[in-house]
Parts: sequence; C-alpha cells; structure tokens
Amino acid sequence: MLRTSALRRGLAAAAVLAVGAGCTAGPGGDRPAGADGKPGGGAGALVTSAPGSPSVSAPPRPSKNPAARPGGARTSPAGSPAASASASASASASASAREPSAGTPSARTPSARTASPGAARPRTVLASGAASDQVRELQARLRQTGHFDRTPTGYYGTLTTAAVSSFQGGRGLSRTGTTDVVTWRKLLGTTRKPTRDELWPPTERPVAAPDPRCLKGRVLCVSKNSRTLSWMVDGKRVSTMDVRFGSQYTPTREGTFTVYWKSRHHVSTLYDTAMPYAMFFSGGQAVHFSADFAARGYSGASHGCVNVRDEAKIASLFAQVQTGDKVVIYW
Repeated sequence: MLRTSALRRGLAAAAVLAVGAGCTAGPGGDRPAGADGKPGGGAGALVTSAPGSPSVSAPPRPSKNPAARPGGARTSPAGSPAASASASASASASASAREPSAGTPSARTPSARTASPGAARPRTVLASGAASDQVRELQARLRQTGHFDRTPTGYYGTLTTAAVSSFQGGRGLSRTGTTDVVTWRKLLGTTRKPTRDELWPPTERPVAAPDPRCLKGRVLCVSKNSRTLSWMVDGKRVSTMDVRFGSQYTPTREGTFTVYWKSRHHVSTLYDTAMPYAMFFSGGQAVHFSADFAARGYSGASHGCVNVRDEAKIASLFAQVQTGDKVVIYW
C-alpha cells in the first residue's frame, strides 16, 4: 500500500516537471531542431526556464519540404566553404547572364566595326559644269573616238557627261560621266593631239571630202551628208559653215548650178520671209542666212533653200562670191 502511494506521488511529480519544461514532441517522434539548425540537436537542445522567467517558445515544427528533412538535399550554412563556393558560382552565373561573352556585341557596348575603308577613287580631272580649253580638248579627243559628235564648245554639260560615260563603258571603266585621271589617261592613250581645226572647227559636224566637181574653179561645194558648205577656190577650202536644207515636201535640188543673182536684203515674195545675203542658183532656191536656223538649229527646215546660220560667215561669203560662180550640191 505504501509502495503504491509513493509510486503515484513520483509519477505525479514527473508529470509536473515535464509540463514546466515546455518540451513539445515533434510529430512522428522527430526531435526538436538544435541551435545549428540541424535536425536532432545536441547539448542545450532542451532549455529549462527558471521559475518566474518568461517561458521559452517551443521550437518550430520541421518543414514539410523534402530538402529540410533528413536524407533530403541539405543547405550549407552561411559562412561555410560550401556556401561561399555556391554563392560565388551563383554570382558568376548571374553575371554571365547579364554580361555578354568576350567578342559578342552588346546593346550597351558599342559593337566593334570592321575598319575596311573603301577603295580610294581616282582623282577628278574634269566634271560637269567645268568650262576651259581642257574641256575643249576632251571633247575633241572624244570626237576622235566617235563618242562625241558635236563641235567642241569648251563647256562640260550633259552631252559631254554622256560621251565620257559611253567612253568609260567601252573601256571597262565605271560609267560615272566624270573625267578622272584613269579615264583621262585612257583617252590620251587612244587618241592623238587635236589639231586647231578639231579644237575650233568651222562646222558642227566633220566636213565631208569635196566632190570632184568642186576641185576646179570657184565653187560653193554643198554636202547634204555632212550638212556643210565649203567655199572652194582651185581645190582649196577658203571657209566652211553649217547648212540645212528643205524638208521632204520642199527638197533642195541636187546637181551642178551657177549663181545667177545676188540680193543682199532679199525678202521672199512667196513666204514673206527675210532672206539676207541671198545667192540664187536654181529658180527660187538660194544660199542665204536664216534667223530661224540660227535660233532652232536642225529641228526646222527650209522651203528648199540652203540655209546658213552663221551670219558673219555668210556675210563674208556673200562679199566673195560672184555671179557665174559654180554651185555643186551632192550627197
């Protein structure tokens, strides 16, 4: 009986002591976490509060995350070598994600441009808009090659640009239309030095070889092919000038004629048109100055006469030609 009472008192005292310690058993018999955060702490895992002091809160329940359970993936504590290595690896990975690898252009870093300067262009000798004697020589030389069919003017305009471009294309050069040193050298190498008549020709187009009928005596030698008139005395050219002829409806007659009448201030009674320095050779057809030819060039035509557009030249010719001089018109 006494033993039973003593046993009961001992058990009651033990129960009071357990409640005062505040120890809470984890589910499934897991022990509370220790001070190092590892499951199953060592010494000091159980703290008994002194009488009257605030009770120590129960340790947190273990996480249901498998990594926090025994046997799961463990996290290295802060400050440990493993944690330092992991932090360093994470920082490197983060930096790699933020920064481009060496040699890769970045939006924040100017991309490396390939320093490949373009090939140097040849120096320009003459270009559009230039006006000089060298331009005149350029045109005369281009005329020798067949790329320029006008009288040299000394002005570098659209026609000269087109002629230079054509010459360049035929020589395998870039068709720029600008005369650079390479183009100029090519031109010099394929042409000869122009003569004075080539630089300052009396007519727009090359003068045709004279017809055999023009080689004797005093002759107005008119070529429809070259559209030129040559005043010839005993087979020698005294002067040459541009001329135009009648249209297909009023053609200029061809053949051998003579000047039968001269009229300095003539006016056509048929067309009421001025015909200065007129030298008639066949009916109403005459060689004379034409203001329309001087203004419009070859876009117009005569009513059968031989029009001259250079008034100074026709005035000089009118003073030299005599009635009875020969006129030869041929192709």
